[in-house]
This record gives sequence, C-alpha cells and structure tokens, in this order.
Amino acid sequence: MQSFPERLALVAGEASGDLLASVVLPALRTRLPQASLCGIGGDRMIAEGLDAWWHVRELSVRGYVEVLRHLPRLLKLRRQLTARVVAWPASTYIGIDAPDFNLGVELKLRAAQIRTMQFVAPAVWAWRPRRIDLVRRAVDHLLAVFPFELPLFERAGVRCTYVGHPLARTIPLHADAVVARTRLNVPISAPVVAVLPGSRAAEIDALGPPFCAAIALLLRSDAALHVVMPAADDRLHERLQRMIERARTDASRITLTLGRSHDCLEAADAVLVASGTATLEAMLFARPMVIAYKVPLFTEYLTRRKALIPWIGLPNILAGDFIVPEFLQGEVDGKALAAAVLRYLEDAALVARLRARFVEMREKLTRDTPGLVADAIAATP
Repeated sequence: MQSFPERLALVAGEASGDLLASVVLPALRTRLPQASLCGIGGDRMIAEGLDAWWHVRELSVRGYVEVLRHLPRLLKLRRQLTARVVAWPASTYIGIDAPDFNLGVELKLRAAQIRTMQFVAPAVWAWRPRRIDLVRRAVDHLLAVFPFELPLFERAGVRCTYVGHPLARTIPLHADAVVARTRLNVPISAPVVAVLPGSRAAEIDALGPPFCAAIALLLRSDAALHVVMPAADDRLHERLQRMIERARTDASRITLTLGRSHDCLEAADAVLVASGTATLEAMLFARPMVIAYKVPLFTEYLTRRKALIPWIGLPNILAGDFIVPEFLQGEVDGKALAAAVLRYLEDAALVARLRARFVEMREKLTRDTPGLVADAIAATP
C-alpha cells in the first residue's frame, strides 16, 4: 500500500451520501491540499472539488426489487469503477455509505493492495447482520457516525473510529422558522408542515400518493395551514407536481421547491418524512416528525426476516424507543398520516418534550467530524 493518500477515490451512492461527503471535503482539501479527488458524487461533492467520473444518479436505486432490475448496469459500472481505481491508481478508496455497492468494490481493491475506508457503517444492527464479516474482509478502516456502532464493529475485529455525524455540526442548533419561511416566501404565522417523500423515484412512486392524500386532509383541516415540499431534482419535481395535481387540493397553499430541504425543515412546525437520512435531519432541526416507509412486498419480506431491531427511523433507533410514530407498508394511509401530523400541531407540550429529547440526542452526535475523517484518511496506514 502507498503511505500517503495523494490520490483519493471517493464514491457516494445517493443524495444523502453526497451531502455527507460534501461536508467533509473542505477539511480534506485543507489537510491534503495536493491530493487528487476523483470518483462518484453528486452536485455538492462536485462543487467541493470532486472530479466525478460518474454522477451519483447512476447509483441511486432502492430496495431489492429495484436493484435486481438495474443489476446488469450496476455490475458493469462497478467493474468499470474498480478497474479505473486500480489503473489510476488510487492510494485510498473511501466509500461513502451505499454499502451494497461499496463493500464489493472495497473487497476487490483491498486484495489489490489499495487501502480501503468506509465512511458510514452498513446498518448491520438493523438488518443483514452477517454483512459484518464482509466489512471485516473488505475495509481497512471504518468511520462510524453513530456512537453505538463502535463497540459492535470493534468486537467483530473491524478497525473502527467514531467520528460523529457531520450534519450535527452543520445544521443550526437554534433553527429560525421565521427566517426560513421568509426565504421560502411562505406565511410567517400560519402552521407549516414539511413533507419529504424521498429523494429517489421509487420512493416518490410509493409514498407520493399517500403523502398527497395526507396533504389534502391537512389543508382541509385548517384554512391557514401551508405545506412545503422539496424535490431532489428536476425529474422528481415534475413527478411530485403531477401527483399534487391529481390530489385535487389547494395547490396555492403548497410550495414545491427544487432542493432546499433544509429550508423546508427549518420552516416547519411538523414534518411528514420518508424513512432515511431526512429523519435524522428533521431531528437535528428539532422538528417533530411522522415517519413512513413503503417498499415492494418482496423487499419487505427479505428485510423483515433479517431485522434485529424494531425501529426503522433513525431518531427512534438512536433513542432505543418509539419516540416518534412510524407507519410501515399497509399502514401508510393518508388519513392516518394526517391525523399523526395534526397531533403535533394541537399538542404543544408533546412537541416541547420531543424537542428537548432531540437536543440531548444531538449532543451525542456532535464531534469535529470533518477533521476526524480528514485525519483518518491522511494518517499513515
């Protein structure tokens, strides 16, 4: 292995990984100013200096069924990426989340004497616990973002460093809803609900219709209520726009944005959100939330059989308890979702207790994540 990581291959697999890596890249460029940064990333990583061989959109698929449909293309891309990293050659490969894609690449690269690191551990504590053996064989150094992961992986013989979660430092501790609403040009004093149905087409297709049904009910429940909904890209913006039109509700009280998910969360009194990184972002903004999760039945069957914990939302996982409601599969119904959101709008004491709990949880995630990640990458193996 080379002793100095002058050529770094960084690979994110979806929008959340692109966001996480973009927070770290400035510190990495400061720590290693001469390093070349190449790989797979999105607009945020590219803006921070990544030379993207492929855009993150090429990897953004979801669930077993969706992966199977795209499998030939994904396998070809993985072969091409592995060959390119070896030929370059990279001194260090850093996989950012996306373990289904990155661990297979890391296994081959480690065999080729290229140092491998994984930033964000695979969720072996939630499902597929046997994957911890693959992590041990594929990864030289694991950078964990949750404190409970450190002893789990160390017991399994994986070199692991807890670096905290980068979003705990970048999302403001004291969010200002008035300022965010001004930026979004939405009513200052009205109840505002942020609706985040996901960042991938499959998520939008599954959750968009029940979320729009919930929106229609929420708007009917309060003539002043306003909804803000971010779309990850142009294609999803158009998709959501069509769903809103089909819901036949008052579109004048729905602000559909291109990006700007953090503005939407900061502006909100309550949040309806797809399970994923956005639930952690809502927690860091101290916003009460309702979590929904819906995947094809075959995906659900495989996932449920391997789950080791009863929660799917990151706030509940971190708390070890159902502190916010989760609606899964057939439970994802517009009427039920709207009722759960309305409870937050009507119960100030519940919201105050929940926000206090979120602040406590945030403290455990707050570290100098960019510096710790950059130091780990720059360290001699």
